[in-house]
Amino acid sequence: MRAAGIVFIGAAALWPAPAIGAQELNPPPPPPLSLAPPTGQRDPVGTIGELAAQGVPDLQRPVSPMGAFWRSFLIPGWGQAKLDRKLTGGLFIAVEGISLGMIVKMNHQLGYLQRTNDPAAEAKEQQREDWIAILVFNHLMAGLDAFVGAHLWDFPDDLQLRGVPGGYGAQITVPIRLP
Repeated sequence: MRAAGIVFIGAAALWPAPAIGAQELNPPPPPPLSLAPPTGQRDPVGTIGELAAQGVPDLQRPVSPMGAFWRSFLIPGWGQAKLDRKLTGGLFIAVEGISLGMIVKMNHQLGYLQRTNDPAAEAKEQQREDWIAILVFNHLMAGLDAFVGAHLWDFPDDLQLRGVPGGYGAQITVPIRLP
């Protein structure tokens, strides 16, 4: 504690004090706020507006949000494929395949256990119901993901992942328009 006090007093003594009678300079005002992109960079939102001003028609959604929802609710991954989100669609298809495979396996094992009057049949039936719940949940989540993806299909994807000293860093640019 005493060493910290000495360091503080020493720093205060070395701090330059203004001369007596010296006028304090007013700092210059900050530059006005601008939402224009820095020189040499493109404005992702402005380019669409520029295209519209040149007579290029607006970009159309590949599918409506409810259309994407129903596609992915019926067959997980279909709505994501329509929105060109291949990785997400593939993950939903993988969960669908695993769930269906496990339901078929549980049905086969449950049939055997019931034929042999094994008391473990109740536990196997519970496992089958769990896999059916996962299957239903996957359908619902795939539909909701496609619904949100259809609403955000034109959101600029300016997320950049770069290696920085000591690891990785992420940067996202979100353009904001004020009236």
